[in-house]
Amino acid sequence: MYVIEQQRPTPAPIPGVAHATWAGADEGLSQLSVWRQTLAPGAATPPHRHDCDEVVLCQSGEGELHVDGEVHRFAAGTTLVLPQGLPHQIFATGTAPLEILGVFGGSPVGTFLPDGESITLPWRT
Repeated sequence: MYVIEQQRPTPAPIPGVAHATWAGADEGLSQLSVWRQTLAPGAATPPHRHDCDEVVLCQSGEGELHVDGEVHRFAAGTTLVLPQGLPHQIFATGTAPLEILGVFGGSPVGTFLPDGESITLPWRT
């Protein structure tokens, strides 16, 4: 499977979050995953961390990254760099949806609450 139709994000059980896994373990990858997400204005991811590095590319909208007790504002054309194990949370702060593309250094992507409890995500990782 070398060419895959990119799916539009569909609503997830996390309020205000739509998700599509574009590439990962189901496509034969073991060291990379790609997710596309849309966060509605005012929506947020839960506080979490991953067992691999993550890079988030902001395609459109405005947001805040909460990490290490700090708030970092970002918008279209910016990149978030999140090393493995770093607890973080992403908020959509603008009046338009926040469109992001997440690239992960592993597949499947392990996701955990800040205290280390594993999170079972409602989409394929």
